[in-house]
Amino acid sequence: MNTVFADEPHGECIRVRGLVQGVGFRPTVWRLAQELALTGEILNDSEGVLIRIWGEAEDLKRFLPSLLESLPPLARIDKLECSDWVVGKPPDSFRIIASERGAIHTGVLPDAASCDDCVRETLDPFNRRYRYPFTNCTHCGPRFSILRKIPYDRANTSMAQFPLCEDCRSEYENPDDRRFHAQPTACHVCGPKARLRRQDGSPFSLDRFTSLDDIDAAANLLRTGEIVLIKGIGGFHLACDAANASAVNRLRERKGRPHKPLALMARDIEVIARYAEVGELDRRALLSKRSLKKY
Repeated sequence: MNTVFADEPHGECIRVRGLVQGVGFRPTVWRLAQELALTGEILNDSEGVLIRIWGEAEDLKRFLPSLLESLPPLARIDKLECSDWVVGKPPDSFRIIASERGAIHTGVLPDAASCDDCVRETLDPFNRRYRYPFTNCTHCGPRFSILRKIPYDRANTSMAQFPLCEDCRSEYENPDDRRFHAQPTACHVCGPKARLRRQDGSPFSLDRFTSLDDIDAAANLLRTGEIVLIKGIGGFHLACDAANASAVNRLRERKGRPHKPLALMARDIEVIARYAEVGELDRRALLSKRSLKKY
């Protein structure tokens, strides 16, 4: 039997259970391991995340407290299980390795609202994702609605049919990038596209409605009182201008919904406050990761 003294270099195996897949957890651990000069490996599996780590005793003591203080925004740890990791030869680096399969005992996050960084990129005319509606990273974007099976890898999602372009792959494979293993990541070049179509499929000239793109054309149609059917990631939405009584009445007639309230969408808290009382709990929910935030 090997005896490990408290002040000697040794290895630990850490099982992490909770919502830790698809949230940037592995690159966070990778970066922390670099900072503490620890070696080993980390992987996703059917039970969550498994960390095998080796290093000086004092550095290992700092590892878990530091990890808990630097968790990604969407991560949630429910349980940690630690044991000794006995290896013949200590690893010389820390690696993120391929996922392992097995009986499923872990969960996946629901879709999350766009983070500040992704919104900033989408609105920046000099960014390559300018006006790209599906911009996301490990801190935000679709999760559960695109998943086919666990572990949460791109090949197991509906994004598998969209091969990454060179720029997106460079981000996806870089542990220092916030899009490292962001499974839904994409851009104008390689990702899904937003398209505006007539209900009957007949062609029309986009130039009549916009000088930008299909999304701007749809917005202009809403402004003129039209009803637009929006196919989203998790379903369909019928939309019209809520301030246009004629458009709302036509929508109610077509849906056969003369009295039941319709859901309202608003740009931000300030707009909502014009029409409703917004309490502190309401504000927190509306600005949470499960909301549309303030944009």
